[in-house]
Amino acid sequence: MKWVRPGRRSAVRLPSGRTTGRHWQTSPVRDLNVLTDEPLNAETRLDRQDGAITPAGRHYVRTHFAMPDPSAELVIEGDRRITLAARQVRALGGTTLAVTLECAGNGRRFIEPATPGEQWGLGAVGTAEWTGAPLRLLLERAGVGPGAREVLFRGADRGVVADVGARVAYERSLPIADARREDVIVAWAMNGRPIPREHGGPLRLVVPGWYGMASVKWLATIAVLDRSFDGFYQRDRYVIDGRPLREIAPRAVITSPGDGALLSGSILEIKGYAWSGAAPVERVTVGVGADRADADLGEAPSAYAWRPFTRKVALASAERLDLVVSARATDAAGNVQPEVPVWNALGYGNNAVRPVRVRLSPR
Repeated sequence: MKWVRPGRRSAVRLPSGRTTGRHWQTSPVRDLNVLTDEPLNAETRLDRQDGAITPAGRHYVRTHFAMPDPSAELVIEGDRRITLAARQVRALGGTTLAVTLECAGNGRRFIEPATPGEQWGLGAVGTAEWTGAPLRLLLERAGVGPGAREVLFRGADRGVVADVGARVAYERSLPIADARREDVIVAWAMNGRPIPREHGGPLRLVVPGWYGMASVKWLATIAVLDRSFDGFYQRDRYVIDGRPLREIAPRAVITSPGDGALLSGSILEIKGYAWSGAAPVERVTVGVGADRADADLGEAPSAYAWRPFTRKVALASAERLDLVVSARATDAAGNVQPEVPVWNALGYGNNAVRPVRVRLSPR
């Protein structure tokens, strides 16, 4: 199995690509930490996150294969087989949801022993406003019989996987009950504009609360199944101990101050974002050295999105001092961010607290 060990990553600004279709385009500017160029995998620069919504050009990108040409049609296979153009999906009417999407591999770089896969830091996350038609409406058009068990989603992207020895498509499924949720949408817009190519345009699935692998990009086929789907990306990837991943685990990330920052002054202000897929975040505990207290929580843009948090700490005059600053999230369902990583063979779901270290200069 081929994989990449942690290495030096650089912040780069990539020029825009050409607009190659009426209803999809590339982001005008990408300002990301790039892990791999082909296929493109790149992190949000959380230190530059300003406000609740992440611009498309700063939103993390996860791709498994080369980006495909956009599919002109969406095929839906239920009791009937129907084919819809993107404009017909848009004509169904849309709902707009602010959704935090996070890659299941976020934080993999901090797991020991190292595990295979892209060595994400903490930036494989972003929050955008997605506009689309409820998936439920599309399923109703195709018909869903009483024996329906799961719904399969196939993207237009495909490539050779070494473990399989053949070309495979990116495919994932949802249980039928989850596919019928009102908040699961087939999206055509991101932050009010056609979805950029790298983010899955012209049509992609958006499953709020679940890790990003469920939100299939470049959506080409939807199929109602009377059995459990066992494709490669359902059975061999995005699983822990054989169980497919689902809801995002709670996490709080400090965006300011940065790790290694040299600070001065009498007030230390800690800022960041916290999110969870199972339930809204209701508490973030911020530690400064041995001192721990709850942070002030801002409003989330929706029930599916992260919340900003802040805490201000008065500092005593001192000689040069090193401090460890941490943040730990708790959601309304009682799920608490762990203090240390929980190892698994593919490095998924590492939501452990990740402290930053700062140095105070004497006043």
